Amino acid sequence: MTLSLLPIDAASYQQDPLHRSDRVWTETNCYVDVWIELLHALGLDPLACAAFPISTDFEVGQWTFFKFPPEDLRAAYGIDVFEMNAWRPIIEHVAEELARGRLLTVEVDSWFLPDTRGVSYQIAHVKSTIVAQMLDVDARRLGYFHNAGYFELSGDDFDGVFRLGQHANPEGLPPYVEIIRLDRLRRKDPEQQLRSTVELLRTHLSRLPTTNPMYRFHSRLESDIDWLRSHGIEGFHAYAFGTCRQCGASAELAASFVEWLAAREPSGPGDLPKAAAAYRSIADRCKALEFGLARLARGRNIDLDGIFSQLATDWDDATTILTARYA
Repeated sequence: MTLSLLPIDAASYQQDPLHRSDRVWTETNCYVDVWIELLHALGLDPLACAAFPISTDFEVGQWTFFKFPPEDLRAAYGIDVFEMNAWRPIIEHVAEELARGRLLTVEVDSWFLPDTRGVSYQIAHVKSTIVAQMLDVDARRLGYFHNAGYFELSGDDFDGVFRLGQHANPEGLPPYVEIIRLDRLRRKDPEQQLRSTVELLRTHLSRLPTTNPMYRFHSRLESDIDWLRSHGIEGFHAYAFGTCRQCGASAELAASFVEWLAAREPSGPGDLPKAAAAYRSIADRCKALEFGLARLARGRNIDLDGIFSQLATDWDDATTILTARYA
């Protein structure tokens, strides 16, 4: 028997525009990406709930690993998300929740996710978050949201994801799982949605870093140069994911959010396009910085001062415009 919540098919699924190939950062992190696609598949606009990247910060050794906050999802759409106590085999929880019209986010091993072919599929054991949307236990098939799309897996990959058969690991720790309740989902009219979104923006503006995070990012990177050189390209990939990618991807999502807001403001866009452009500049420069760090990891030198000077200016420009209008 097949259990599913949405009438979608992996072969014909159309991803959200936030994942189109012409973006600077086509993927952000597994949690944000999976929620973008789930909201899109539910017929909701992810950008109505995308104020949260604006309050991201440099957190001592990394940029904020940004996520859709549960309170924002509740305020924007009436969706409730909370941690699940996984006390049975995960496959049983998925089946029961789907039968009740609810979804689960599940941390799984990307080794068994065929959509990561060439990156981690059958190459590396890397945890990643999926949302299980279709389950056929007898046929050993799973439909799931992951990263920038909706996919299906089967056979040995099915067993691996759910730790069945030869992949069973009774002593393994249970994965982190969340329940997604949709029974209170609300579809607001455009005016209601805008009001809700502006309130979320005001909340995140109240949480802005008290000092420009780009200066702290710069300082930490300068102190990590020797580490990057000594750990080579593998060290670079881990370091860049938590710094350049999270900073750049959060800025690009913030830019799209501000553009969404500018197009809907009844009083006109004002300086919002300038704020969006500043966030896009951050996204571009973080991509350039990522390439620079790869060169640094190979023993070459790069000029960090010029890049971070502009990053700091862009952050100041964007947040000043938003604060003046909404704080």
